[in-house]
Amino acid sequence: MKTVLIIEDNPAMLRGLEDNFDMKGYRVKTARDGEKGLEAALKGEPDLIILDIMLPKINGYEICSQIRKNNLDMPIIMLTAKDQESDIVMGLNLGADDYVTKPFSIKELLARAEAFMRRRATEPDVYEFGDCRLDTVTETFTRKGQPVKLSPGQLKMLRLFLKRAGCTLTCDEIRGTVWGNSRFVTLRDIDEAVSTLQDIIEPDAGEPTFIHRIIDIGYKFKPPEPDGNDPDS
Repeated sequence: MKTVLIIEDNPAMLRGLEDNFDMKGYRVKTARDGEKGLEAALKGEPDLIILDIMLPKINGYEICSQIRKNNLDMPIIMLTAKDQESDIVMGLNLGADDYVTKPFSIKELLARAEAFMRRRATEPDVYEFGDCRLDTVTETFTRKGQPVKLSPGQLKMLRLFLKRAGCTLTCDEIRGTVWGNSRFVTLRDIDEAVSTLQDIIEPDAGEPTFIHRIIDIGYKFKPPEPDGNDPDS
């Protein structure tokens, strides 16, 4: 049974989240302040964390930062009443995997949580999506069974997207993985590099199937679900 830790200080929302995750068959742990939430995250190592940003004692940003500093890699979905770009980007840059802005659909949150649970595993030797195949051992890429030469940077970017499928990646995170936070790499450079990768992997780069632009934040790789449905829809 998978464990979900919910860190939320609003009693009504906490109870609602707890009940819904419990009905889905998860083992649910809760905390109503940041201090207890951080302690539960570090000691219990849950499979998923639902984390409010505005918390007493320790806020969600600091909790997220401390979790990642302790080399814990469980998915973190942040809950925020704020819709400002800077707040969302800060959470993602500190290590959150996704965010949901209040008020939100519990059905959407559960779908995202379940998608992360399915994808959380040791990185596979081979990724397959659409008619594409990436071998992470030999660092080779094929499409429709034919080899396609990718540059080292393109391999790093594609591997990042696949490893973090379903996660919203900021441009800073993409830059750090591909170029090592070089200050000479601009947002335009990142956009052009992603566009080039889309030309290689997408069935139709004009209407991307896999790599989607998240306005003012970055990009998200959205692989097709086994049943053909998009978990975020």
